[in-house]
Amino acid sequence: MGQNSGKRTFMLCIENKDCEDLERRKIYQVLSDDEALKEGYVRVIDESGEDYLYPESYFILLQLPHEAQEALQVAS
Repeated sequence: MGQNSGKRTFMLCIENKDCEDLERRKIYQVLSDDEALKEGYVRVIDESGEDYLYPESYFILLQLPHEAQEALQVAS
């Protein structure tokens, strides 16, 4: 899932078992972390505003237009 320097990656949360800082059906920004991905985790900026590792299976990758990415970046 590597991230290009100018492109942001967003994922939709579909599960939040035992994760108080995630909301189901919410879109989160994902930071590139190849080592975490190898172990089945993604680095997500959660409700606390910090980035943490969560199981990749808790999310679905979204392909968003540039305008939507910009709007989500401003909102966070």
